[in-house]
Amino acid sequence: MSNEVRVRFAPSPTGVLHIGGVRTALYNYLFAKKHGGKFILRIEDTDQTRFVEGAEQYIKDAMAWCGIQIDEGTDQGGEYAPYKQSERKDLYKKYAQQMINEGTAYYAFDTAEELDEMRETLKAAKANSLNYNSITRNTMKNSLTLSAEEVQERLDSGAPYVIRIKVPAKEDIRLNDMIRGWVNVHTSTMDDKVLMKSDGMPTYHLANVVDDYLMKITHVIRGEEWLPSAPLHVLLYRYLGWEASMPQFAHLPLLLKPDGNGKLSKRDAAKHGFPIFPMEWKITEEDAALKGFKEEGYLSEAFVNFLALLGWNPGTENEIFSLEELIEAFTIERVSKAGAKFDIDKAIWFNQQYLRKMSPSALASLLIEQTKAAGIACDNNKAIAIAELLQERIDYTPELLSKGKYFFESPTEYVDKVVRKKWNETAEAVFNTFSTEIVDQSLQADDFQKKLEQAVEAHDTKVGMVMQILRVAITGEAGGPDLMKIMEVLGTNEVADRIKKATNAFEQTANNE
Repeated sequence: MSNEVRVRFAPSPTGVLHIGGVRTALYNYLFAKKHGGKFILRIEDTDQTRFVEGAEQYIKDAMAWCGIQIDEGTDQGGEYAPYKQSERKDLYKKYAQQMINEGTAYYAFDTAEELDEMRETLKAAKANSLNYNSITRNTMKNSLTLSAEEVQERLDSGAPYVIRIKVPAKEDIRLNDMIRGWVNVHTSTMDDKVLMKSDGMPTYHLANVVDDYLMKITHVIRGEEWLPSAPLHVLLYRYLGWEASMPQFAHLPLLLKPDGNGKLSKRDAAKHGFPIFPMEWKITEEDAALKGFKEEGYLSEAFVNFLALLGWNPGTENEIFSLEELIEAFTIERVSKAGAKFDIDKAIWFNQQYLRKMSPSALASLLIEQTKAAGIACDNNKAIAIAELLQERIDYTPELLSKGKYFFESPTEYVDKVVRKKWNETAEAVFNTFSTEIVDQSLQADDFQKKLEQAVEAHDTKVGMVMQILRVAITGEAGGPDLMKIMEVLGTNEVADRIKKATNAFEQTANNE
């Protein structure tokens, strides 16, 4: 591309960042980096009534967790600062006034009651549209129907007003979307949208067009929900004299419910118990937290890989991509028009793949963080040994501790079904011989195996007859990683103590029958 590619992600800090917003940011980032361009984070905080404290920082933290590096933004600065719309109000007023002076926008003084009355009248007349448009504006209180003197008098008196765009009555507005091809909308279906609100703040429509132009944005990649507004934005570029430098548009497909019926929502996540937010979110300590992929135990690389393939495909059989590989492979042409079904099982699969690829030392670092938080002592060598044993058995990072709890504490409960089936005099005799032979020694997994084989041979039985009940005695569980390696991590005296404790518990179970 001849000009430097400049894209922006422009979220509103009105709440938690939905996974769909993260995907929009990711696609913008991948597109920019693929073409050697810039990724800009712009905060669109013009809706002051819905502003949520902490939401802006949450957005930035989510970007950082995903590895999306911001080239220009509120923290990074840049040539086109400020990057927060509430700090750019005077700019929007200037361009709104320009449109009024040129007759492409107008003042509207209608009250909320008058607007309701207009809609009720149209509804009673069974009108095709209830909008404030090229027909209805002629019956309302605005600078198109009032005299210049009356308009000025209202302005001077401080009467509340909004500024609306003057949409032409009978025109076709066309744009060539990079994903959807040509989009054609007749202006009879459009309304005279508000550009400046009565509080002096711009609406999204004016602010985003002005900012995109002034920040030299070359491509606007955003969600499908903004497609109906695109013709209005094209019209704004035309009215402001910027049509020749208008960015290219690409409207991304929706993220759908797991069954494909409708847009993915917070309600779906709550119903099915899966996260749809990158990170945990709660407004106050009293609020119930909304689940985040990070806190649920997903690796950021796995989350990004999963997210990238929700609506885009590389055209190959390969599914595993690092962020750098995604940048290399990404093309807007391979983004689908159709909505993408959210599949939490696929997200889990990606997390499994990335966990399997991690080095045991990296997993050990995560385990040490978890044990520290839980007040449990665990040195690095032990953590690495545990990580090696559990790596193929975990789906999420917190399972390093939850599934490996028996490495740190003796079981207090045992699998009753196994105890009743496998505990007998022979098993008890093997236990006693085995524990006696290992105490106060330093043994490796192979040594434990030999000691166990010797113990079962001494009592004329086989290893398979006692292996499961021995596992239950040591771990409290009926299955798991290599038991000999588990015992190597625990050490001989701890194993012997656990066998003694379990033997007493098993005897009580047998006596109670």
